[in-house]
Amino acid sequence: MGLYLLKRLGGLLATLVAASIVIFLALEVLPGDAAEMQLGQNATPAQVLALRTELRLNRPAVERYLVWIGGMARGDFGQSYSYEVPVSGLIEQRLQVTIPLAFLAMALTILLALPAGIFAADHHGRPSDVAVSGLTQLGLAIPNFWLAILLVLLFAVALHLFPSGGFPGWNHGLWPGLRALLLPAVSLAAVQAAILTRITRSAVLEVLGEDFVRTARAKGLSRPATLWRHVLRNALISVVTIMGLQFAYLVAGTIVIENVFYLPGLGRLVFQAIANRDLVVVKNAVLLLAAMVMVINFIVDLLYAVIDPRLRISRP
Repeated sequence: MGLYLLKRLGGLLATLVAASIVIFLALEVLPGDAAEMQLGQNATPAQVLALRTELRLNRPAVERYLVWIGGMARGDFGQSYSYEVPVSGLIEQRLQVTIPLAFLAMALTILLALPAGIFAADHHGRPSDVAVSGLTQLGLAIPNFWLAILLVLLFAVALHLFPSGGFPGWNHGLWPGLRALLLPAVSLAAVQAAILTRITRSAVLEVLGEDFVRTARAKGLSRPATLWRHVLRNALISVVTIMGLQFAYLVAGTIVIENVFYLPGLGRLVFQAIANRDLVVVKNAVLLLAAMVMVINFIVDLLYAVIDPRLRISRP
């Protein structure tokens, strides 16, 4: 288990370094002057030179990269040019919306998809299985931003049950915050739940055909007990893979939904920073999102070892 953990941790660090290099090259070394982009075409040469000095753009690329990575390691993300505040404070404030939104959407996805997928597999070929498959196909066909608009029209405009947008802040209480995030979470979870339902159904059906399942049934174990005690554990390996990818998508792919509902999250911050040409914010926020995705994948790798003990055994 120790060697397995070290390999996965080494892969995480190597991938994170590679991602930081790609982000740095894309935003600072490729053709184009970041200072001119931020100040616009009407800036004077003196203003451009002053900003280049402030952003250390007149230093060698390797030095700028090491200063940037060293600062992030110490928690110093630099100063936002457009907001004129530390980037770390901006990111910390926006994560208070993005992370709960992703967790809420993932919880809804799991609560909807796992029971539906297991139910459809257990009733394979029956009308209920066809109904679940039809609903998942509908969920896959609906874009989440279009579903978000429909939810706003129904539950916010017509029924006045939920707010149409904005976020009151967690200092106003838990329920007002969750109430503001529920419609965005449903919009994000609908497509992901459809995907996870189909994956769960296929994984459970595949395991149901294995010999050990027939042996368990032949020994007198009931069908529900066989399904929950033997089938589900073996089917979870492929399901956990998709769940990890989905949660990573929900964390890093909330830009559209946060803009539809005017949520002050990290995705909306990146969108606004790009519009404002605030490359300091973009660089740090994108690397943070990439790091979060990598950490989620690392956790999924560890869950593999928990679900399937064979992965812990080191082979030559």
